[in-house]
Amino acid sequence: ARPGDGVVETEEQRFDELRECLAYFTSLWNERVNAEPKTDLISMLAHNPETRNMEPMEYLGNLILLIVGGNDTTRNSMTGGVLALNQFPEQYDKLKENHNLITSMVPEIIRWQTPLAYMRRTALEDIELNGKKIKKGDKVIMWYVSGNRDEDIIENPNSLIINRERPRHHLSFGFGIHRCVGNRLGELQLEILWEEIMKRFDNIKVMGEPRRIRSSFVKGYSYLPVEIN
Repeated sequence: ARPGDGVVETEEQRFDELRECLAYFTSLWNERVNAEPKTDLISMLAHNPETRNMEPMEYLGNLILLIVGGNDTTRNSMTGGVLALNQFPEQYDKLKENHNLITSMVPEIIRWQTPLAYMRRTALEDIELNGKKIKKGDKVIMWYVSGNRDEDIIENPNSLIINRERPRHHLSFGFGIHRCVGNRLGELQLEILWEEIMKRFDNIKVMGEPRRIRSSFVKGYSYLPVEIN
């Protein structure tokens, strides 16, 4: 199917899109499973004894997680970085004077943008947390976007400050055993992007209001007009 604007109007349409996605990736699976093992992800999943017997919806779920985690997050952090530097021009001036700040700016952009607003977990046992009782089996939403703007933890959390002392002190990649496995790759992509931007362009100016995607989960943009000088 041709790419659309990312918006579905009905549950039926959403399931149609998911079925089409599953059919496409199932055809890739069938190609890989009947061929010699290679180093691409689907081939490794198809030949690994731990994953080769995955149910179709489990397979699709893993693929969608990787598509969102490996694409939407970094892409929206790229756009968010341009927007943030325009909203805080004194920080943009600081970056222009010292390109070495890219290393600390990138995790600060990831914190400020928080490309995934939350993640859900299932409680494995009864527990009380800060006076709130959580029962085994309860679904718990962890609001990364709230933690990343917690003024008790982060000074001036609503501001972009590209030379923070602890720029990686944020929740955008999750925490503990579920911490994003691609966290360093995402940072590296953004570092290279901004290194090349600062070499080639004097300024990127936002020319209008951003258009945000319709999602409570992915914090991103479908439109942001800019002028590059």
